[in-house]
Amino acid sequence: MGEQTVALNRKARHEYAIEETLEAGIALTGTEIKSIREGKANLTEAYARIEHGEAWLIGAHIAPWAGGNRNNHEPRRNRKLLLHRMEIERLAGRVGAKGLTIVPLRLYITGRGRAKLELGLGRGKLLHDKRRDIADRDAKRDMDREMAEIGRGRR
Repeated sequence: MGEQTVALNRKARHEYAIEETLEAGIALTGTEIKSIREGKANLTEAYARIEHGEAWLIGAHIAPWAGGNRNNHEPRRNRKLLLHRMEIERLAGRVGAKGLTIVPLRLYITGRGRAKLELGLGRGKLLHDKRRDIADRDAKRDMDREMAEIGRGRR
């Protein structure tokens, strides 16, 4: 069994030009991983930050587990990201020097049952960049549609 994507941050690729991606583990409680396995996670307003030599996921929503009790987890708590020290230092350097942002792109479960987060180093897009991307996507869709019609007409 391969990877199972639980949550996508589709807005991130629209808002940011992603320059590089990397994989990070997440420190979770028992009820959090059970809720993630049920697919009850949301990354829309989430971001990552480096503080005091540690990486943190901030603003991600993981719904309380239905089978939990009063000791269930807080849905929007800050969660520690598990990265090697060299990765954290490199991220901190790039974010500080070049004005990049660490954006969570995808939350998934690996084949071994571990929750992982795909992070992207992104630079914020300007309005005209977003418009250009939309125009390019529309042009590609129209071209694909025309090619499909040509292919059907030859048969």
